[in-house]
Amino acid sequence: MDYELIRKRIQAITTRINEIGGEVQEVVIDEPVSLEQIIKTEEQLGVTLPESFKKVLNEFSGNFSLRWFLPDNMEQPNEFREIFCGTPHWSLELLPQFEEDRIGWIENVFPNPKDDYDVVWHNKLAFCEVRNGDYLAFDMKNSGDAPIVYLSHDDGEGHGFKIANNFVEFIDNWSRLAFVGCEDWQWLSFTTSPESGIISDGVAANRFRTWLGLEI
Repeated sequence: MDYELIRKRIQAITTRINEIGGEVQEVVIDEPVSLEQIIKTEEQLGVTLPESFKKVLNEFSGNFSLRWFLPDNMEQPNEFREIFCGTPHWSLELLPQFEEDRIGWIENVFPNPKDDYDVVWHNKLAFCEVRNGDYLAFDMKNSGDAPIVYLSHDDGEGHGFKIANNFVEFIDNWSRLAFVGCEDWQWLSFTTSPESGIISDGVAANRFRTWLGLEI
């Protein structure tokens, strides 16, 4: 993966948000973490982290966060009216807390693996907490690497949608869409089905970049 390209995209995104009068609240790209730190976390969680996730943690950043917001008075095309921010983040250190929270949802709200809605919460590994209480998570049914899916706690339209086939694909596609907000209503415009994942070269994605004035 070309991490320098990802850094350039982040710079382009933050520059453009500032140019249009939006707000960039945070840009955090901490140092990569060691394999020893990753192994320690795996032992704490009792799972092996997906290969592409470990690769990014070890080669790019073990703690990443970007927070930007569009101007309140900005007029948006109808198809993008739900998009108002970008809030991507991941952290090796926070994984155990996210997993504890996910397990809590299973124990208290979604306990039945035979229920079509509940089962989506099972056999996952949460890595990104959405501000509305949902999560982005790895589907741990796959060995070696894992696709990324959306976990909604409140009948969200994107519940169970596959967002990407693996973490590297996820970052690549998401960054080309300015890391639009984690809430499903912000990225659903860039999917065509529950299995399509985020499509960064589709018609909607190209229209979005043109509207926002981003060449990434």
